[in-house]
Parts: sequence; C-alpha cells; structure tokens
Amino acid sequence: MKINSLGEFGLIDRIAAGVKQSPGVAIGIGDDAAATTATPGTVTLVTSDMLVERVHFDFDFCDPVVLGRKALSVNLSDVAAMGGRPRFFLLSLAIPPHFPVEAIDGFTRGLLQRAEEFGVTLVGGDTCASRGDLVISITLLGEQLPELVIRRSGARPGDLVCLTGEVGESALGLELLRRGERSGWAIDRHLDPFPRVREGLLLANAKIVSAMIDVSDGLLADLGHILKQSGVGARLGAGSIPCSDRFRDACRHAGEDPLQLSLAGGEDYELLFTIPPEAHQAAVEMLSETGAPLSVIGEVTTEEGLSVFDRNGLPYPVRFRGFDHFSPQE
Repeated sequence: MKINSLGEFGLIDRIAAGVKQSPGVAIGIGDDAAATTATPGTVTLVTSDMLVERVHFDFDFCDPVVLGRKALSVNLSDVAAMGGRPRFFLLSLAIPPHFPVEAIDGFTRGLLQRAEEFGVTLVGGDTCASRGDLVISITLLGEQLPELVIRRSGARPGDLVCLTGEVGESALGLELLRRGERSGWAIDRHLDPFPRVREGLLLANAKIVSAMIDVSDGLLADLGHILKQSGVGARLGAGSIPCSDRFRDACRHAGEDPLQLSLAGGEDYELLFTIPPEAHQAAVEMLSETGAPLSVIGEVTTEEGLSVFDRNGLPYPVRFRGFDHFSPQE
C-alpha cells in the first residue's frame, strides 16, 4: 500500500495509534496544538533536527525501524548535552506520494521504541507530500532547573577536556557502508546511536561541568564550538583519545587512519565536556554507574585556538576538522 492511497489523515491516525498516554500531556494528537505540563521551577529546552533522504540517510544502508530510532536519538542527544530531561516531541514528515506505508509503519515503530526507552511522548506534528525524497523533522522539548542547564560557554582555562565513550566508530561504519558492507559493530554505531541522556543528567545534577556539547559534527569541530563560545583555547593530546583494539584493527583493514576518524568523524553522539581538575574523580565515579568510560583528552588554555599534539608532544597535522553541510568539501 502506498501513502497516497492512505491519505494524510489516515496516516496521522495510523501514527497516533501507537502513541501511549503520558501524565504530562494535557492535550495530545488531534487538536490544532498540543498542551503539556511543565515540572514546576524548570525551564524548557527546545531542539530541532532535520533528516533528509540521500543527505543524512539512505535506504540502501538502513531499514526504517533503525532510522526511526536514530531520528529521535539525535534530538535526545542535544538535550543530553545540556543536562536536560527529554519530555515531549513533535514529528513532521514530507513523504513522496508513492512511498510504501509499510516503511512509514517501520519508521514509526522504531521512533516510538526509542521514545519509550527515554520516557518521551509524541504530541503532534505535521505531514505533507514531497516531490522528491523523504524528509524527517523532529522538535524535542526537554526541561531542567535553570541553575542546572549546561551550556557551551562556561569552559575556563585549566579545565580538563573530557569525553564519554569512544569516537570515530560511526565514521568507520559509514565508510564500510559506502563500500558495500551491511552489518557489524561499527555500522551499528553509525545507524543506531544511543544518546547519553542519563550521563548528561548525572553530570548536570552534580554541578561539576563548566561546558558541554554532544559529538555530532566531529570531535574537533564540536570542541571548537565550546572554545568559541567560551572565549578560550585548548591543547588536545592525540594519544589520550580512546581507541579500542578492534577499532584500530578495523581501520587498518579498511585502510583508514583511526586518529583522523576519531578527530573529525562525527555522529558518535558522545558527550564532550570540561570540568575543573578537582572534579575529575567524582565524574569518573558518577559515570561508572552508567557504564560509560570517561577519558581526559586535553586541557583548556588561555590562548584562543585549538592545538593537537601527538604522544611525543609534537604538533599533529589534522586534514579535516569536521562536518559542515555548506563547506566546499561537501
């Protein structure tokens, strides 16, 4: 069955049928606008991401269920990066008229699976026809006490630059997909990332983080955002960036430089943050509750700019600093 045989309102009813009730939703899908209840004393965090077929995803690489999970994960990661708790989201779809209904069913199933994992509720959105490819837009609302919200602009000279998990694996997965592979742990990291929402909340509640961002455009690019907003610089130790044996081995077989992928790959959705040195042990112990490893990869400096050094303390040449939709490289 194709979308044009189902109709717009039939599609909306089909999506709404899978949405569970939430105590924070006063008015959900079906009216001109939704109405939600905020936790007293909190501010609302709002983030929006758009995924465009053949730009952000390709159905030759992924199935609709996995795409649904990733579509929400990238928004959840933004709220996690500010130490927030995700609550509600809006979904807008521009769909080609002859797009299979079964594919939208799969996408919705994956989307609502991830929503249930993190206790967030779909409360509305929009649907329209597309003359080209599928376009997905999600707007997520989260919340946090105003004094606990973590921004990009608080890094201070002397702070440690810290990272959860590992980076570069998603970029490797994408490269393997482009070469024709369709399964494996690196491909899973690219197609189905898991946002660090719990970790972001723990760090926010502990009040030890001075600045934070999620790694979506690449480690260097995203750290650059923190440095620019904070008016500081940083020294990054290339040898301190976590790199597993399986990642090194897979890169060697693929003919890829693991360090270049780690520095500039993107779409790992790990948390990159700065903390004062005296808070390091507390952060390690806190994140151990979630199973998330923490690595210190550099230090914030007074001098603006980002410098990368190898294990011998020599400048490390970086070929590419991260993803930009409108750069000449794209």
